[in-house]
Amino acid sequence: MAQPPPGVDEPVMPLARRHPLLAAAVIQIVALLGAPALLAGLRAVFPLDVSVGGAADPAPSLSLPLLIATALAQAAIAAGLTRLAGLPVWWIWIGGGFPVAIWLTLLTAGTLPAWPFGLAFLLLYLVFSNTARERVPLYLTNRATAEALTTLMRERGLVSALDLGSGLGDVVRALHGEGRTARGVETAPFAFALSWLLSRLTGRGSIARVSLWETDLGTTDLVYAFLSPEPMPALFAKARAEMKPGSLFVSNSFAVPEVEPDEVWELQDRRGTRLYLYGMGGGQGSDDASLNAANLPA
Repeated sequence: MAQPPPGVDEPVMPLARRHPLLAAAVIQIVALLGAPALLAGLRAVFPLDVSVGGAADPAPSLSLPLLIATALAQAAIAAGLTRLAGLPVWWIWIGGGFPVAIWLTLLTAGTLPAWPFGLAFLLLYLVFSNTARERVPLYLTNRATAEALTTLMRERGLVSALDLGSGLGDVVRALHGEGRTARGVETAPFAFALSWLLSRLTGRGSIARVSLWETDLGTTDLVYAFLSPEPMPALFAKARAEMKPGSLFVSNSFAVPEVEPDEVWELQDRRGTRLYLYGMGGGQGSDDASLNAANLPA
């Protein structure tokens, strides 16, 4: 297989994508500090009436319109920085919605009922419940990557694919067809339910609610993962132990530490996606201590 061009070093993955929770927290702090400065600049250019009743407010920091404007400015800054950081699109909604929710809570001073907050917590659990358990945040594969994977399977004559942590099932549905079969595994309740339903309705692929660590990789030509740096060493050890000769392990964005990929595909999308391709020769890791089952997450 082709190697990356000689002399070209692998770029360091942005810190934000390696540690999205840390990045989100820093972004919120920057947005909180930047919102007053943004409003001050706007007031200097466009005189704003921040009064409650129409007269100039001698204490604008306490006026309701100014507080609302601050919340919206903070939300806009947070959403913009989240996008610039290259985090998945759902982080943009969280980044923009968090300041609004906090300010709304403070402004209403406990007059809102409790059920909206309970509902929000339930939705977060349904979408992100597997993040802590499997150390895998929800990253959604874009269309350009799905098309690249389809091209890869077509060119290599691969007929079966498995998406580990399949999210909303976009990759599974994109790869299934033209004589190929695709399946995915997902444990987040909401993502599994929606992707399972979409696969059933479209007749494209299948989704199972099974942990990726409990999934057999031995019968599949191509195994795809878009996870995080944390599980990659153990996951690659599992792949080497189970995948058949001639099969292909593909990781989106996160290379396996200290393992040279056989190929690196650089996509011309907004994210600058990189696909790391690892060919499986079969049996490479049967006597490797790193493949000990004790090293694999339960």
